[in-house]
Amino acid sequence: MTQLDKAVVLITGASGGFGQELTRQLLGAGSRVILTDLDEVVLRERVEVIQREVSNGDVLACLAVDLSTCEGCETLYRQVKALNIPIDILINNAGIAFIGRMDEIPSEKWERLMQINLLAPMRLSALFGADMIARQKGHIVNISSLAGWWAPMGLAHYATSKFGLRGFSEALFHEVKHYNVKVTAVYPFFSRTPILQSERFGTLAKNLHSFPEHLATDPAQVMRATIQGIIHNKLHVFPDAIAKSAHLLKRYSPEVLNWIVDAFTRRLKGG
Repeated sequence: MTQLDKAVVLITGASGGFGQELTRQLLGAGSRVILTDLDEVVLRERVEVIQREVSNGDVLACLAVDLSTCEGCETLYRQVKALNIPIDILINNAGIAFIGRMDEIPSEKWERLMQINLLAPMRLSALFGADMIARQKGHIVNISSLAGWWAPMGLAHYATSKFGLRGFSEALFHEVKHYNVKVTAVYPFFSRTPILQSERFGTLAKNLHSFPEHLATDPAQVMRATIQGIIHNKLHVFPDAIAKSAHLLKRYSPEVLNWIVDAFTRRLKGG
């Protein structure tokens, strides 16, 4: 089992919906967290709110870094190394999304998405993973998505990044398991986080209604299940009922899942 009490945990995308819940719940479990996101002011404001609610744990640092570049990932690694505190758990949580037909999203937008959603976790896993291998101890957690198992319309680039993160996680698991380094990949359904208000482009921006918020999951419950998966060293974690059901349908009855997705898409179009 992975112990959380006194564990040093690095969380990327810590200002977002999942990031805030991870911070809150890990502090509650007694972890010592290092938090990073784009805007340090926003990050510190949200951390202050959480610390008024949770008295356990420790916030060791709040770091402002742009993970959309190789240089940004290396900067984060250097900043964390300068703290002289080994990382026990790396949680690659940072992610963005865009909605639109694949040819109608500007290339600079979806290329940045791939950098943040897929290449940043790969880069950070290589940097911090090497240290974990040397120490013969550590845990790498990649927050993928149910879109890493099936690709809905309008999310081609997002799903590609999450499919890639799933494949990377599986290979990483086999590469580091002999060094006592654990790997967990998490596949949540759409949750009530800011990603539901992602920027829209082109035809689908006009034709698709917004995702119904009442169908979205509770991020607190999703992250609670995620943390249990981390504690129990699970490779694949489906942290909500929809994710579990859709994954099973994808594996055993993909035609049924396609029918459900098509019907839901027609509903979003108002048809």
